[in-house]
Amino acid sequence: MDAASLVRTTIAASLMLVVFSLGLRSSVGDARYLFDRPGLLVRSVLAMSVVMPLLVLWLVTTFDLRPPVKIALFALSISPVPPFLPGKQLKLTQSGGYTYGLLLASALFAIVLVPLTMAWVGARAAEGAHVSAGDVLSIVTLSVLLPLGVGMAVRRYSPGLAARIEPWSSRLGLLLLVFGFIPIVIAQWPSIRALIGDGTLLAIVAFTALGLAVGHLLGGPEPDDRSVLALATAARHPSVALAVAAATFPDQTLVPAAVLLALVVGVLASAPYVAWRKRIKHAGEVGGPSDSPQPR
Repeated sequence: MDAASLVRTTIAASLMLVVFSLGLRSSVGDARYLFDRPGLLVRSVLAMSVVMPLLVLWLVTTFDLRPPVKIALFALSISPVPPFLPGKQLKLTQSGGYTYGLLLASALFAIVLVPLTMAWVGARAAEGAHVSAGDVLSIVTLSVLLPLGVGMAVRRYSPGLAARIEPWSSRLGLLLLVFGFIPIVIAQWPSIRALIGDGTLLAIVAFTALGLAVGHLLGGPEPDDRSVLALATAARHPSVALAVAAATFPDQTLVPAAVLLALVVGVLASAPYVAWRKRIKHAGEVGGPSDSPQPR
């Protein structure tokens, strides 16, 4: 196994461990959470899979951006929740049901919605632009559905074991993610530098801001739901985005660097929103809820 294969394997293993640890903390009720709340489910799908892609399509066609940046941003806008995001979302909510439910639901819907969206775009803009449901299915199964399901099964049938191994699984997954991420940044750094300029950073910040705004506005009356959906709409699964780009524009070799740059800048650009929502959550915990729970 060469160095590049080792890094890819490390990243894949780390993401599986992170999601497995989430499964160790969740239940079947969490998996059904969104499907038991059709109003919230519709708003979530609308925010992530309809409004955000349309806004990003307007963004990349209106402004003079480099082709790899345009492809990366649109591919990210139609991708599901990334496996590493729920850890951040759980810090902004008192109940993890929506976080776990959104991770699962977005992965399932992506199997159908990503190919359909690319077929729609291909029919109007890029001849032959398509991605198969099988490509998306293989990615979301290995990175989300399988590890989440195994973790939930362990918790259901052996809760004591789940409680013991969850902290270690989570720490090891994050550690491997860091060790796998650093070589990729180093290897892609020349390509990343080549993309900086001509409005690239501004476009990524705009992408993040649009996602946060759309998710926050469509999250409904519950503050926690708004926080969770805002982050999910602004941050997407990089592997699905790369698969979409590779299947539709294989000649664009700088797209992986653009996706990586979007992830890094997106984390920094969303930091003020995360800090704001943490302050609101802390104020609510100290002062108590000011309103009774509202229907979703």
